[in-house]
Amino acid sequence: MELLRANELIYGRLLPVEEPHLIERYNKALKAFGLKPTKLEKFDIDRTGFSPDIAEELGDPHYLDPNQVNRRFIILTPAQADLPVVHTAFSNTSQLVYEFFAKNSRAIDALTIKDVIYGEIEDSVSKVEDIEDLISINQVEFRVLSAEDVLGKASELATLVDRLKQEPDAWRDNKMLERMVELAKVTGDIRENALVPDQVIFRHNAFWTSHFGGLHVFIDKDMTTVISDPAAPGFRRSRPWQVSYLSIRDADRVFRFLASTGRIELPRASWIESSNYLEHRAEMAVSALIRDAEPDVDPGKFDRVWLQTWIHGHAELINRDGTFPFLNAAKREIAQLGQLRIDEVDPQHRFLVIRAKPDHPDAWLTNRLISDFVPSDFVSRYVFNKQGFYKDYEGFGEAWRRHVVNTLKTTYLKDKEAFRARLYGLVD
Repeated sequence: MELLRANELIYGRLLPVEEPHLIERYNKALKAFGLKPTKLEKFDIDRTGFSPDIAEELGDPHYLDPNQVNRRFIILTPAQADLPVVHTAFSNTSQLVYEFFAKNSRAIDALTIKDVIYGEIEDSVSKVEDIEDLISINQVEFRVLSAEDVLGKASELATLVDRLKQEPDAWRDNKMLERMVELAKVTGDIRENALVPDQVIFRHNAFWTSHFGGLHVFIDKDMTTVISDPAAPGFRRSRPWQVSYLSIRDADRVFRFLASTGRIELPRASWIESSNYLEHRAEMAVSALIRDAEPDVDPGKFDRVWLQTWIHGHAELINRDGTFPFLNAAKREIAQLGQLRIDEVDPQHRFLVIRAKPDHPDAWLTNRLISDFVPSDFVSRYVFNKQGFYKDYEGFGEAWRRHVVNTLKTTYLKDKEAFRARLYGLVD
């Protein structure tokens, strides 16, 4: 993984923490969680406060996510809102934490001047044992604490202020007034500084989770749809009138679900031709065939002439796999008819020529699911399904790892927003 980290393809864009007072505050949060304080003089954190450096020091990648549910967080600065989330069991953790920052910006700004904010994103289950535990989560609540109890002191001061306003003789209570002065030295003027978060409860919508080997949950008005390995505990056993269960191995049913619920764009000239989507898929498919057939080949010599020569020289392998010929035929049909007759396409091949509908709320999750059916496209895997990408990457040889990193650097990392807009229609 060192090559990925050196090129900011893993743990990239994190926030360095090196000021002694911030490290001290971080350690107070670690101690509150029952963890050993760090001895590091510098470490990086993501939006939730997770640090790969501290995870390595503790020997525990789940130190902020011990049961992969009820995720912990540590907030040192409002600047964390703009960071990625690099370690999570749920795909929507990043969005939930971002919403918490957005809805409580004034309180976070004020609190982090004096204190560290920490706590848990609590939901209705403490441990995930089957699918029912996952689909029963409807909302989450941020249980917010602070090391110096600034939150508690602010609440106490607010109560005393109300008493002073409402009780005619309260101003005669010297002990109360002295306590208010003592509290105000810590909290400041709470009439000006909002120290208590305004919103801590958020809706838990569609998500992917790493539990049971990876599981997708999509939520529609009258039905929740679970897509996973049928071996997952609770598959097809919980609330069949309310929950639809689809096997991740059933490409036809998964495709029909995505199409019938309006989550995908079918292959039409209006977006296929301008995006070069099929050309991208074809390049990824041929590269995967080369990697499997000749694992020792040097990817550095991949240019248009070399690739054409290899394709002609391995026509039998190309035709037996079928992906490259299918994509060429699809390109011709779309050029002639303006669309592809998708019902005539093999279910597994359908995922090569579709993408998530860009304006659908589940677009990123849908593209992630599509990437599970097109593992040869390591670029799409990296963009939408980093856990899957990292697992694939572990199985690559050194030369191929360098090729993957170089491809991502010269395509996706060069201009992420433009790349996502062109290939997937997504606008940040």
